Amino acid sequence: MSSSTYKTKQSSIKELLIAKDFGKEIVVKGWVRFFRSNRFVILNDGSTINNIQAVIDLDKVSADQTKGISVGACLSISGKLMESSGSGQAVEIQVTSFEILGEADPEKYPLQPKKHSLEFLREIGHLRPRTNTFSAILRLRHAMTFAIHKFYNDRGFFNVHTPIITGSDCEGAGEMFRVTTLDPKNPPLKEDGSVDYKQDFFGKETNLTVSGQLNGELAAMALGKIYTFGPTFRAENSNTTRHLAEFWMIEPEVAFNEITENMDLAEDFIKYLIAYALENNMDDLEFLKQRLIDEEKDKPKEQRSEMDLIEKLRFVLNNKFERITYTEAIDILKNSKPHKAGKFQFPIGEWGFDMQSEHEKYLVEKHFKKPVIVTNYPAAIKAFYMKQNDDGKTVAAMDVLVPGIGEIIGGSQREDNYDKLIEAIKRFNIPEKDIWWYLDTRRFGSAPHAGFGLGFERLMLFISGMSNIRDVIPFPRAPKTAEF
Repeated sequence: MSSSTYKTKQSSIKELLIAKDFGKEIVVKGWVRFFRSNRFVILNDGSTINNIQAVIDLDKVSADQTKGISVGACLSISGKLMESSGSGQAVEIQVTSFEILGEADPEKYPLQPKKHSLEFLREIGHLRPRTNTFSAILRLRHAMTFAIHKFYNDRGFFNVHTPIITGSDCEGAGEMFRVTTLDPKNPPLKEDGSVDYKQDFFGKETNLTVSGQLNGELAAMALGKIYTFGPTFRAENSNTTRHLAEFWMIEPEVAFNEITENMDLAEDFIKYLIAYALENNMDDLEFLKQRLIDEEKDKPKEQRSEMDLIEKLRFVLNNKFERITYTEAIDILKNSKPHKAGKFQFPIGEWGFDMQSEHEKYLVEKHFKKPVIVTNYPAAIKAFYMKQNDDGKTVAAMDVLVPGIGEIIGGSQREDNYDKLIEAIKRFNIPEKDIWWYLDTRRFGSAPHAGFGLGFERLMLFISGMSNIRDVIPFPRAPKTAEF
């Protein structure tokens, strides 16, 4: 009862679940999620979180013919779309023929119809997209990618591809992956014993980029409004739930914008993405919401979220972000109950202290109970390129903080004064010869400009409600983790 040729056009399950043309001959292909009583096949093709039921007529098909059908197997099914008489589904397929495109040994296939831990699924990352959780994450990730490009395109921005291989360290952190073709066992050496990178492929020491910002600024000084969207890399030996070695960044850069317009753009951007997800991915969000509710049932009541996932997204969408200065934030934290009771893991220091994630979450979730934009940070804890304020102590920086995540966006107005930028790179011990091209934008037609970076995986954590950043990227790269 199989056939390799079908005259009927293949339909997606997403299309069929809302179709009303009952009796129509259809073809659907997908993977078996459940198979019971030798006749009920529950199929999913990835187009939606929802499955479709296909019913085999056992009067026309022997049990032997269905032997190859098991959870995980791939099928091509032909049949008629029928109104379902069962509860919980509007349609089903009355099977007229089927073909097993790929069997899955039920004794060895690791994804069975039961709940699997996220830790276990990370070990089988090549198969986890077949689960409801990760198929929902991947569909959301696609939707957010499309929405990001649409947001900027509709506002007259130009997408610029900045280099992945770079000779400069944008953040000055030094935690970069080296790119080289030199023999690691016998590299060419200088007289002082150091590696002679002049003999390397690029003739200098190069690394994987931590940010496209500096190159983005060059493009903004010609095109006005640009954004980058690409992979970035950080060789930080961290195994926390918030860090990856390879992640994606969205970095707009806008000529003639100052810090206020930068904050406006960031707030509009986040709200647009939330609205897009709510409008286009509600099935996936409903599933992830329920998953989070089930996950929190075992937690003490005081540790459970006050709002479910969709309520949280709508709350952020419908509230104006609070805007405060770093100085105001430190004062709030110093006067907070957790600080006075010694409950913060990192005690609040004096002015100039670099806030930690727990402090950011307190401001958002406990004090203001809505997203917060913190501005005017101490110059000493921010990057060299940020605009110096008139007070001589702070820079026109901004961080956007959201519930459950803390910082999701970091940005600033850029220093457009050549002399002040020279002073800054000297303070940060950055060799002028390494960024002479960046300084040229301040020498030739300098202009006020501002921008920010949104970590795409941080956004995905926020949108999906997942708690580990390794679960919102298809194939995570982290210390000792480079499988698949």
